[in-house]
Amino acid sequence: MTKEEFGNIIKSLPQQPGCYKYYDIKNELLYVGKAKNLRKRVSSYFNKTLDNYKTKKLVSLIHHIDFTVTGTEHDAFLLENSLIKHYQPRFNIDLKDDKTYPYIVIKKESFPRIFLTRRLIRDGSEYLGPFTGVGNVRELLTMIKQNIPLRTCNLNLSPHNIARKKYKVCLEYHLGNCKGPCEGLQTEDDYNANLQHVRHILKGNTGEVLKHLKQEMMQYAAEMQFEKAEIHKHKIDALQKYQARSTVANPHLGNLDIGAIVSDEEYAYINYMMVANGSVVYAKTLQVEKKVDEEDGDILSLALTRLRETFSSNAKEIIVPVEIDVIDEHVKVTIPKAGDKKKLLEMGTKNAEIFRDEVGRKNRLLLGEATKQEAETVLEDMQDALQLTELPVHIECFDNSNFQGAYPVAAMVCFKNAQPSKNDYRRFHIKTVEGINDFASMAEIVYRRYKKLLDEAQPLPQLVIIDGGKGQLNAALESIEKLGITGRMAIVGLAKREESIFFPGDNEPLQLPYDSAPHKLIRRIRDEVHRFGITFHRNTRSKGTFKNELEAIPGIGEKTATELLKEFRSVKNIKGLTERELTRVAGASKARIIWDYFHANEDEPTAPDA
Repeated sequence: MTKEEFGNIIKSLPQQPGCYKYYDIKNELLYVGKAKNLRKRVSSYFNKTLDNYKTKKLVSLIHHIDFTVTGTEHDAFLLENSLIKHYQPRFNIDLKDDKTYPYIVIKKESFPRIFLTRRLIRDGSEYLGPFTGVGNVRELLTMIKQNIPLRTCNLNLSPHNIARKKYKVCLEYHLGNCKGPCEGLQTEDDYNANLQHVRHILKGNTGEVLKHLKQEMMQYAAEMQFEKAEIHKHKIDALQKYQARSTVANPHLGNLDIGAIVSDEEYAYINYMMVANGSVVYAKTLQVEKKVDEEDGDILSLALTRLRETFSSNAKEIIVPVEIDVIDEHVKVTIPKAGDKKKLLEMGTKNAEIFRDEVGRKNRLLLGEATKQEAETVLEDMQDALQLTELPVHIECFDNSNFQGAYPVAAMVCFKNAQPSKNDYRRFHIKTVEGINDFASMAEIVYRRYKKLLDEAQPLPQLVIIDGGKGQLNAALESIEKLGITGRMAIVGLAKREESIFFPGDNEPLQLPYDSAPHKLIRRIRDEVHRFGITFHRNTRSKGTFKNELEAIPGIGEKTATELLKEFRSVKNIKGLTERELTRVAGASKARIIWDYFHANEDEPTAPDA
């Protein structure tokens, strides 16, 4: 939309708060924004000089504008948030990070189990979290198991089954990690009281749990049951250590949300911390791409709204470094000048700066932007998608290549924790196969690779990808069987065109969703093995096939052959040159030698009959 075209519609825009929506010629929603004054805000896109390239691109694509008037600026903010989440316009900032967070679920059942999950199933179960790192969740569950006796089995502990004495207590009961509800040794009320302790701990309120444990410890001591009192003393110490490690704020501050932001022209880096009872219970830093020229306050407003929703925050105060839109009329927004709140904000800013620097370092090293948590999430998704027995932390992929049957080579790339491990890459010259035989070549390199790993007592990968489909997969399996390591690692074939995944013995391939994280990782691994293999093959050809053919000509040395290949790129091109064209690079005498060599077998023209 041009400035002149906008001039025809400007009077239709009200001078009231609301949301505006930009559409392209195909009626696709490009961008959603909010404004205190719709006419003034929308006019700024067309009347002022735009320095930001992305904003210029957005304006050039606008075909028509729609708007919705709201009663207040706060209502406009809420509407903007709702529309962005629903339509995901491509020029708005994108906050999809909450899809992979781990949760702790309290299962809806008799004597509910408690365990880690990433999937929210609407079955009435209670989900606590989400948490920002799966490692933290596992550590937390271990601490809970050591201090609060809950069952870990998956038995159906219905009142009917317990009454029938269907089950017997297991080792966990004898270790003191469970009170034996399966045999009716623990009432459901007592079990639920323990679950309530878990809820307190997960919300950062360890005081209630410590108070209960201290009362029980004193009771055991009064009853001369000193061994049980000692056990409770250890539990109290463990909880106090956990509380000390998580507490970084003044306990008198209560419940707070901290939002810090660091930004440049392309990205904003946001650190979010949830403080409960003086303890930082959740902390998350994320990167947000700035699609248009947006202010830090606008980005932070939207990000904090989503994050508070994701982490179920009910804090009545938010600490931020800049003015933001009112997220909730009942929530106080504070820009601290000094004191503990200022220190918390400075800590959040420091975390955002460190995250920004780390992202930059990874990009410089071509390691991508995946954090450790994101990489683990991708690998867990791949484990589920491929039904692997182990998490594929170590993945190897093979590909072979040849040029008209000459100089066959192969390559293997290695990925660890979803990132290239270039020190483990390997190149192979095919030694036992003559001519074009991709299947035999694949069998040879797979055998050589894992024979060496076995001889050196090196760990085998959890997943092996054979690029080339069912034929190469079967050839690789023969080598795996010959080495006696069948079943010790998963092995799949990858069809070159359809990117379908073949499993040994299956007639139909698996087709992963094109935009899924496992599919993207597999494509990245395949592209990397192609790049690595093609580079190796090109070097091999230039040093062997091409150059040696020229150097084999009597009177032509390495220097002349190199100059010719630099100029004409291939021996095929050199063969088609005239003697005069060769003279320009090789000189007259050598040009004659080369031309005679390549044309020696051509028939001499015969004279016409007299």
